[in-house]
Amino acid sequence: MIPNPNEKEKGLVRALITAFAEQTEAPTKSDVEERAVLLAPLLGYSGDLRSAVDEAMVAIDTRMGAGISLVDTEAHHDAEWVYKREGIAWTYSDAYEGYLLNEKWQPTLVQSLSDVGTKILGLLQDPTSEGSWNRRGLVIGHVQSGKTANYMGVIAKAADAGYKFIIVIAGIHNNLRKQTQERIDEGFIGRSSNPENRTTIGVGERAGYPHPATLTNINEDFNKNTATKSGWKINDFSKPIILIIKKNVSTLVALHKWLKELNAQGDGRISDVPMLLIDDEADNASINTNKEDVNPTRTNEMIRRILGLFAKSCYVGYTATPFANIFINPEAYDQGVREELFPRHFIHSLDAPNTYFGPEKVFLDEVSSGSILDRIDDCENYLPFSHKKEFAIADLPPSLYRALDQFIVARAIRNLRGQQKKHCSMMINVSRFVSVQRSVRDFISLREKRIREAVKANYMMPESVSSKNEYMKLLKEAFDSEYFDCGFDWAEVKGALNGAFEHLRPFVINSKSEEVLDFKKYEKEGIGLTAIAIGGLSLSRGLTIEGLTISYMYRNTQMYDTLMQMGRWFGYRPNFEDLCRVHLPQDSIDWYGYIARASEGLRQQITRMKQEKLSPKDFGLYVEAHSAGLLITAANKMRSGKEVVLNQNFTGDLIESYFLSTGEQDNLNNEEMVVDFWKKEFGGQLDSTEKGWIVRDVKAEVISAFLSGFRVHRNFALQKKSAIDYLGAISDKFPVCDILLISTDKSGEKYKLGVQERAVKTILDGGWRLNGYRVASRGDEKLGLTQAQLERARQIAKEGEGNADKEPSDTHYRAVRNKPLLMLHVLEPKGPDEIPKRVPAFGLSFPYGLYGVEIKVVANRVWLEQYLSLDDSPDDDEDYDEQK
Repeated sequence: MIPNPNEKEKGLVRALITAFAEQTEAPTKSDVEERAVLLAPLLGYSGDLRSAVDEAMVAIDTRMGAGISLVDTEAHHDAEWVYKREGIAWTYSDAYEGYLLNEKWQPTLVQSLSDVGTKILGLLQDPTSEGSWNRRGLVIGHVQSGKTANYMGVIAKAADAGYKFIIVIAGIHNNLRKQTQERIDEGFIGRSSNPENRTTIGVGERAGYPHPATLTNINEDFNKNTATKSGWKINDFSKPIILIIKKNVSTLVALHKWLKELNAQGDGRISDVPMLLIDDEADNASINTNKEDVNPTRTNEMIRRILGLFAKSCYVGYTATPFANIFINPEAYDQGVREELFPRHFIHSLDAPNTYFGPEKVFLDEVSSGSILDRIDDCENYLPFSHKKEFAIADLPPSLYRALDQFIVARAIRNLRGQQKKHCSMMINVSRFVSVQRSVRDFISLREKRIREAVKANYMMPESVSSKNEYMKLLKEAFDSEYFDCGFDWAEVKGALNGAFEHLRPFVINSKSEEVLDFKKYEKEGIGLTAIAIGGLSLSRGLTIEGLTISYMYRNTQMYDTLMQMGRWFGYRPNFEDLCRVHLPQDSIDWYGYIARASEGLRQQITRMKQEKLSPKDFGLYVEAHSAGLLITAANKMRSGKEVVLNQNFTGDLIESYFLSTGEQDNLNNEEMVVDFWKKEFGGQLDSTEKGWIVRDVKAEVISAFLSGFRVHRNFALQKKSAIDYLGAISDKFPVCDILLISTDKSGEKYKLGVQERAVKTILDGGWRLNGYRVASRGDEKLGLTQAQLERARQIAKEGEGNADKEPSDTHYRAVRNKPLLMLHVLEPKGPDEIPKRVPAFGLSFPYGLYGVEIKVVANRVWLEQYLSLDDSPDDDEDYDEQK
């Protein structure tokens, strides 16, 4: 057997991690380099040390918190049963943790993952419990942050504790199911499920490992044929059974039939087999999207029927976008399919490791997002948002070709950093249609061929010669604009360009494609694949694109979960995070920022509600009544064209007038109002801040009167009215508010705010919309806080393991102010001349803890269409990659 060329490097990385595992302070890079020089010859490694040192450094520095659980406070459940029960042999769990260590995971991170897994296991029922029981829970992770690693740890611990039958529902696509099967083969089953090569792998290499049974493999889902051939009963197996299935009605029907016909007893239920169902991507296709007086959707129905067959069952959904799960009616029940999937017993929010490359870095941090994000503004002329499957592409947009240039240059830089054997990928997601995706691949392949030929002819030539070539000139422009500070000069990068094409392959990834993006295959051969992945929905959920460096997405969706799940660029980017670029249209950039803030707000609310001893049901009611809930849920509710009345709750929220009027009279009126109220109504002591002034303890009715007279664009009229109504609803508890008069220039005319510049990109009828749906700058809400409040905000931000370096955000400042806050701004638009140069705007933030206070909001379809693209609904999303 030919050894994997990467094995010796992996051994060196493991040795370096182990060498520093017990050290309390993180070692310097020079410390690790010195140890690597000593260990390499002892381990027979003679390759480039840089990659091994870099990997070890990242692993050593990675930390993860335990997360936080919101549990049903009325349920009689003791989460400490895991620790109290004697005699549990952690065979599967220990093997899984050993496997992770062997895969170069840092020991403290493996221990953190184990601790979180034990905590989640405690939220499940003790499988040795008598009688009938079921539990419903939800684990909220982050996109591409390691949810699979987490639930594999939970599965291993559950098997040790006595769960005998485990089902993992792994998304709606074959490639994701196969990817999940492969990972579970390595981390739990311990044997390859490839029928042609059933070798011992992963955890199975541990001596005496008790391999669980499985009725699925990398090629076959559970189906009628599998069920017919098997004839087995669950109790025929002495070890746990695990199935990895696709979220598909025919699969679920076949499984239900097998379970009922061969395993159920006289009462139609399986009474003696504790069962655990893990629903990966639980927000997708599992939710009952029908009206309450109509039968549940078939997928939802069959999941509930399978759970209902077992007298002892636990359902745990895993998702990074939990909005839909929270809107399940917790009281829904059907005699045939039993309880809904609402996570009534627990919601656990996972912490992301500190090395996670997530929405914070990509969309919310102004410094990092400035280098990562590239705006697409030319695609509509080449490949419009709305196109048919017959659309004929004449050429690709220049911005996509620029992204390809970046990708080739980035691969060369990664090779110079010693990462030749690491995967490096580019994602292109511009169409839902298979035929269009193939056309994109053809154009990309042609362009790549021309660049390859140009590089081959010029990479060794003097610059005076190579610079005359069109493609070499464009590659240098990509280097100069994006990667000039990468640690190498152009001459070095140019010399490495030819190697960037060595293992470069384009792939079309969709439900009709026979091409397989199989990173494992290349790893076994010691090859770092350079992949260009072109696709649609198959690229948008769960599928891990290894080494993703350049992303280009031009898609028309504004549903929270769909858009966030398309973010394959989130994850871990050890030692090439600075090379990553994400190309998106401005609208998508704005929505991602909005969603990232909404998601972070949900996590903050879980923490607050945990402190107040509230339950998942309370959280569900809060989210549905939260301002974000209107945008998330109203699409399905409004398909009838009727107005709907929704309860709204703005606790811990910030409402800002990000739709602004271009009407000169409107803006003059608002400026005069600011001056008039400043002089006569606001009153109180004016204290100076870093950016303007603060007025403390102004009566809530004064704020309401001011906002009532403040003229806004018609697109913002509903939000303004809702904010005023909510301020009135909480005035008994919060009779006074603070006001921030935010000004960049405090030396000018009295009662006149200095302007803040804002770019104008989205023009509306009679107005414009601010980028990112934000008026205030990040950190504005800390203005005017006392030192004690600032310190408290820092403490809140650092709460929980792994957050020691976390800086406070506006949500933390909002928590310590603990009263409503009105922020007033005057913006100076940078754009068309017809827009007034002084445009007043406001933001109104509300304190936390007001979960029971709601107002009624009447929304209609016209209003909703200003926020959501209804023609790109979740129903349509399920047809993506279909040639219809």
